[in-house]
Amino acid sequence: MYEYIIGTVTAINPAYLVLETQGIGYQIALGNPYRYSGKINQAVKIYVHQVIREDAHLLYGFGKLEEKQLFLRLISVSGIGPKSALAIMANEEHDGMIAAIENSDVTYLTKFPGVGKKTAQQMILDLKGKLGELASDLPLSPTVAVNQAKEEALAALSALGYSDKEIKRISKQLTEDQSKSTDEYLREALKLMMKK
Repeated sequence: MYEYIIGTVTAINPAYLVLETQGIGYQIALGNPYRYSGKINQAVKIYVHQVIREDAHLLYGFGKLEEKQLFLRLISVSGIGPKSALAIMANEEHDGMIAAIENSDVTYLTKFPGVGKKTAQQMILDLKGKLGELASDLPLSPTVAVNQAKEEALAALSALGYSDKEIKRISKQLTEDQSKSTDEYLREALKLMMKK
């Protein structure tokens, strides 16, 4: 099992990035790959969780160890798989989710893609009182603007499992600003998704 990989970011896509180390390019799925937009051709350390299925070996990545620990807790809940957990964690304001679990706020939790009332109740049952030490993790901030930032952010939402209807609804609400990075657009979009 891998704890982390240190390598060079060589490509960023809506659902994953490619991290090259020792001549091997690892495809690592992330909730928000565009947080690494300013790190192309730079060395980074990404914490990983490997999932081995009959038809695939998958790597899920995180910028901080606390994010990986939160992911592992989420996938321990019945009804939440790795892809759903990654989509839940894409909104990097984890304190709100943790508070919702602690306060048994089912309505807030059902705003995440793939989380219905039953799954939200299961999250509360399984995780309440177990996430306090993970409540304050700080996301990385980007430094480079991307020309097609808004389109890339919308593509990332689709990769996270949001429907075309949901994406179309919030795309009109995103502020038009050419200086914004994909990461900034994605963060704004995820906040809008949580307000539905």
